[in-house]
Amino acid sequence: MMIARRKYLIVNADDFGISPGVNRGIIEAHERGIVTSTSFMARWPAAVEAAEYARANPQFGVGLHIDLSEWICRDGNWEPLYEVVSLDDPTAVRDEIYRQLDRFRQLLGRDPDHIDSHQHAHRKEPVLSVAKEIAQQLQVPLRHFSSIRYCGEFYGQGGVGEPYPELISPNALINIIRNLGDDATELCCHPARGADLQTMYLHERETELASLCDPRVRQAIKEAGVQLCTFSSLPST
Repeated sequence: MMIARRKYLIVNADDFGISPGVNRGIIEAHERGIVTSTSFMARWPAAVEAAEYARANPQFGVGLHIDLSEWICRDGNWEPLYEVVSLDDPTAVRDEIYRQLDRFRQLLGRDPDHIDSHQHAHRKEPVLSVAKEIAQQLQVPLRHFSSIRYCGEFYGQGGVGEPYPELISPNALINIIRNLGDDATELCCHPARGADLQTMYLHERETELASLCDPRVRQAIKEAGVQLCTFSSLPST
């Protein structure tokens, strides 16, 4: 007789701290929806209020969202919206990442329970080596480089920003949940309440929020036998 393996799901909201609207959306998706975890951007003014919420809600998982740049596509061409340091300068990259880690600790009074990065910058050098170093020091998962499966399917744009609202509908989210593999998955999301930031991925955030809070989604989680958790509450295997 085969015994089904338990399915664990970490629903992680990126960009916590980048703006008040993003903060509101993430908090609402945690309190009313299925978001269990978030990735914190330490550089932005709204990071202070985000950290206040995290300190008051220690059950809410919080990781470090390494923030070095953001790229946007205009007329089919990719260009930087901002660049904190040059990714061609390994020393500057390392110093900035550790600066953001120190800021995380100062604001939250704890270490991150996972590591990832804005627009997946840590998948390439020189960011990758530093991200791996920090993850190993803290003994926490690094997105794409751990046993936790990453799911980025809940995203409302294509490769050059073309809109795909059907991918962030409640039905799309329910379909993802019903087709989760065994063991642990991180589902990435980007909810917000209000369009108060400059970014290529903007109006989709409110649509994501509505889907994450849809009662049918939580019912699908129950029916699929999925256990919601954070990176730190994930049972060791």
